[in-house]
Amino acid sequence: MNAVPIESELDWVLVLAPFRKDADYIAAFLREQDVEVRAGRADDDLVQQLALSPGIIVITHEALYPEIVARIGEHLAEQPDWSEVPIIVLLERAAPLARIRGQLETSWPGSRLLFHTRPIARLEFVNVIQSNLLVRLRQRQVRDSLEREKELRLELNHRVKNILASVASIFQMTRRGTATVESLSSDFVGRLQALSKVHTAVFEAGGEEILLSAVVEQTASPYNSNGVSRIDFTGPDVVVSREAGTTIALCLHELITNAIKYGALSHSDGKVEIAWAIANEDGPDLSLNWVEVGGPLVLEPTRQGYGTRYVRSALRALFGAAPDIVFAPSGFRCSVSGRLSRITNSNQESFV
Repeated sequence: MNAVPIESELDWVLVLAPFRKDADYIAAFLREQDVEVRAGRADDDLVQQLALSPGIIVITHEALYPEIVARIGEHLAEQPDWSEVPIIVLLERAAPLARIRGQLETSWPGSRLLFHTRPIARLEFVNVIQSNLLVRLRQRQVRDSLEREKELRLELNHRVKNILASVASIFQMTRRGTATVESLSSDFVGRLQALSKVHTAVFEAGGEEILLSAVVEQTASPYNSNGVSRIDFTGPDVVVSREAGTTIALCLHELITNAIKYGALSHSDGKVEIAWAIANEDGPDLSLNWVEVGGPLVLEPTRQGYGTRYVRSALRALFGAAPDIVFAPSGFRCSVSGRLSRITNSNQESFV
């Protein structure tokens, strides 16, 4: 049976104390302090306990024999870079501290070694445990920060690539419709400025609300100019929160980028229709629909790209229901609906 890691805010403690009932005594005392603790043995059970990734290891002098030292060393060698497992060693008063410290520092290089002489006061011992549980918590927070930073870098890289793809497509669309360098320059700059307005409208809104029509218009405007509408949109006046407007703008940006690369906007006659409506049967509910027409024959991809995953995840989180994404041969479609209150500042729902 595979071991399942224990989930705990402040982690848990593994106690290795084979002499008399020391393990039971230490475990009972720590549980009185609301510390999660397990007692281990020097057999196959120890391997299983270490596989559960204890946050702290407490080991007595009597447990420091080669088999246990070797198994803990193997466990420490498998730890990731962010992990420095605190190991509290409880020694007898007459123990040769310098020699033991040297041997353990060699055997357990990936640990945070702390030595204490028995008997140790209960208050001192619990302070040591709690302070090192906090150390372990900080280590995990550093890990989470590093993982989040990596995720943000990947997301930023993806966003930059999509923005550059949009800029390139805007240039190609502009070039096909102009006859002079002057008009190409003017139209191209104008479309880039219109694309920039999306960020201005959403991220730098004066208040906390914005019209949904403004979000859609600013997102679509780089592709609609000179009386030619590649992206049509219609719907009633709906005021959404700044956060919801940001999410919708980013999702539309993903859909437009996909349409430029593979869908309706990759053909000169292709178009996109965006429509939203409010229903009041049990709601009010808001529905938002994206339909592509006049593009190439659509084939469902063999794997889901980042953009599609983002749209699914973001719209589900915003509307409270998964979007319906259809790779119809006649044109890609995406539709989603949910409570209007979820995308306005009146949303007071709580999540557990």
